[in-house]
Amino acid sequence: MTDIEGIIITRHRHAGCVAGALRPDNLSAMSTIACGDEVRTRITGRKIRSLIASTDDYLMNCAIAEDLCRYASD
Repeated sequence: MTDIEGIIITRHRHAGCVAGALRPDNLSAMSTIACGDEVRTRITGRKIRSLIASTDDYLMNCAIAEDLCRYASD
């Protein structure tokens, strides 16, 4: 079976904060970095359903991290 790989790139005012908030929730097949105003997360796996579920969870966590970082900076 072949690995499936994807990269999610989102832009944030406080990208370093958002990336830092997301990293603890990363699964072993995920890596998150801040690069300028972007957060880049690489996700790999073998089952598309698992990747979709991980991506869905990640996007929800990303929205929450964005809100928290915005409130913390105000």
